[in-house]
Amino acid sequence: MNKSEVKEKVSLIINDLISIRRHLHSTPELSFLEEKTSKYISRLLTEWKIPHDINVGGYGIVGLIKGKNPDSEVIALRADMDALAITEQNKIDYKSLNSGVMHACGHDVHMTCLLGAVKILNENRNSFNGTVKFIFQPAEENLPGGAIKMIEEGVLENPKPEMIFAQHVFPDLEVGKVGVKAGVYMASSDEINLYISGKGGHAAMPDSFDNTVLAAAKIIVDLQPINSNLAPAGVPSVLSFGKIVADGAHNVIPSEVIIRGTFRTFDEKWRNNAHELIRKIATQNASQYNTHCEVVIDKGYPVLKNDDKATKLFRESAIDYVGKENLEELKIRTTVEDFARYTQLIPGCFYRLGIANKEEGITSNLHTPNFNVDERSIEIGTGLMIWNTIKVLNTNTE
Repeated sequence: MNKSEVKEKVSLIINDLISIRRHLHSTPELSFLEEKTSKYISRLLTEWKIPHDINVGGYGIVGLIKGKNPDSEVIALRADMDALAITEQNKIDYKSLNSGVMHACGHDVHMTCLLGAVKILNENRNSFNGTVKFIFQPAEENLPGGAIKMIEEGVLENPKPEMIFAQHVFPDLEVGKVGVKAGVYMASSDEINLYISGKGGHAAMPDSFDNTVLAAAKIIVDLQPINSNLAPAGVPSVLSFGKIVADGAHNVIPSEVIIRGTFRTFDEKWRNNAHELIRKIATQNASQYNTHCEVVIDKGYPVLKNDDKATKLFRESAIDYVGKENLEELKIRTTVEDFARYTQLIPGCFYRLGIANKEEGITSNLHTPNFNVDERSIEIGTGLMIWNTIKVLNTNTE
């Protein structure tokens, strides 16, 4: 298939793809609970006579499409499946039917584009060399994430992909545009939990209690340099605390204060060093007030780093497919992505698909109750995924 043929074939099924997307949008499921979503995808793949495995790492789906010389190279394509605990406020015919659950991060679009790509690639297996491994991954949104579960169950083996690609909708880009960044792109993420304990008491009698609240305040203030002068030069870091529970009263100092926050950065070595600094600063400050601080750090997703070669290949495909004027160079983001689990093990490229339409008011951010997409992005995203797959496989196996 040449580029024109890819665009033509996608245009012939775009109405079906939009229907698929709207069905998925109206029936969202939370992380680790994507049973109906998985069954729906499996049913489509079965109708299209595409072999696949189900219930991988939860409700994940994995399959292979073998082109010419199938052992020459393997690349993987991944889409995430889960939705968010958000009540949708859009006034659309395909609004979420599941109360308090919404596809507010575009995973419905991701699944739809991969389904369209898989269908067309399967029907045109003689147009590319090598093998395409497709991955529908559950639970991208919540720790420990679905990627690690799928990896533990062998998603990157038998056969092992040489590269992996994924696209993600991006409301910062107008429909028709795509974006990518080589190297470090998205941050790591860790959940910080601090439990400060001591003897509580009557606030009017300071000699009779341990001031857990004051200790908590001092800990938060003294941890702030981790964002700036304690971090290595040129390594952005974010340490923010969003929840403090001190269940006392106007005149009661509680025996425990709980602090919850997030730490994000772009360097794995500094990440580990920062964890030790957090423990040290928190425990030392607590002891100054005769209190104790238990530090629990739930380590989340790693830094997402796009492989230089994979990104170069994608960039060439994107310029060819959408035009150089429609390819944007992205900046680093302190948001996080479970796709980083894969890119720690094999080369990969995570790129962005423009879905905004300012004229029609489609501008809401991800993870908001009014998030939606310009559905023309589905045709572009599906076609670009197909074209990049063909270009990468045929270029690397020539």
